[in-house]
Amino acid sequence: MSATHKKWRFVGAIGVVMTLALTAATSPSQAQRLNNQVAIFSALDKVTARIRKLEIPINETVEFGSLKVTPRVCYTRAPEVKPKTTTFVEVNEVQLDGKEERIFSGWLFAESPGLNAVEHPVFDVWLTGCAKPDEESLRQSAARQKNKAETYGPTRRRPTRRRRRVRR
Repeated sequence: MSATHKKWRFVGAIGVVMTLALTAATSPSQAQRLNNQVAIFSALDKVTARIRKLEIPINETVEFGSLKVTPRVCYTRAPEVKPKTTTFVEVNEVQLDGKEERIFSGWLFAESPGLNAVEHPVFDVWLTGCAKPDEESLRQSAARQKNKAETYGPTRRRPTRRRRRVRR
């Protein structure tokens, strides 16, 4: 490999690293998540074809048919950022003899409900949203937005030019 080729290869690698660093620094994925007090689910009974909205406070259990749904955390992002709503949930099924069997324990995502689905022959449960953000999360989000506005200044719209009509 020639010296010139090595030099341009090095310059290209530096460019890639700088691009990745800038992307990571300004990425919306760096947005702080908001902790919520209520997880909102939709639940489908496949036998009766009825859908029910379940608003469940964190760490409390609600029964839907033979299922017991318990959300542990529910996170959202600030309204000005691309939405990402997630919850960690535990779902138990009450057997005929009264014993409970854990059928699901994991993360559910509102934006892609089929990614981690609660698999049950009679019931479907999926996350639709979160509600009642913590006061501390809201204060931190507002402080970040204020800091961002001070750092970058007000956003300005580009002036629009009037187009001249051209006759043909």
